[in-house]
Amino acid sequence: MYELRIHGRGGQGAVLAGSILAAALVHEGHFVVAVPSFGFERRGAPVTSFLRMDSREIRQMTNIYRPDCVLCIDPTVGRAVNIFDGLRERGTWIQTTAKPVTELQVPELVATVGLLDAVPIARELFGRPITNTLMLGAFARTTGLVSLAALREAVRESEFRDAGLQQNLLALERGFAATVVHHFERRVAA
Repeated sequence: MYELRIHGRGGQGAVLAGSILAAALVHEGHFVVAVPSFGFERRGAPVTSFLRMDSREIRQMTNIYRPDCVLCIDPTVGRAVNIFDGLRERGTWIQTTAKPVTELQVPELVATVGLLDAVPIARELFGRPITNTLMLGAFARTTGLVSLAALREAVRESEFRDAGLQQNLLALERGFAATVVHHFERRVAA
């Protein structure tokens, strides 16, 4: 089973990103469970969304405490919560940031980092820093676990309408194309 935890802030679409990714993975034949967690339920407050994927039926419907991957759609939420809490050895971290990997404190247990400076692209496309679909493109590029075709189909089936649909489809493409992936040789605990 592959487990993902998505971190963001209220109003950025972290929960919607989880449901779009879940739909895309189902299109590709996986069993998926997406679990939102809202906390204070106010704009700007830290929000977490969880997703499990497997090749067989999933019965576990709880929050995820030992993710294989953390996807952070906000550049500042890591200062408010420990996004790496429970991350598995040789885990994957996908982050929206303007900083190069050399300026980030990459934990020893992280083997793969996907970086995307999503905020300026989001401002260009949407007029505000809503990075969720950009970061789904980054997830596809970094992990290879879902295709852009499946993500496109899931976005078409989501709640986006008219111009918003086209903007979000473009955001997927731009996020995928602009993501820089880094691989690290890390120690694995014995």
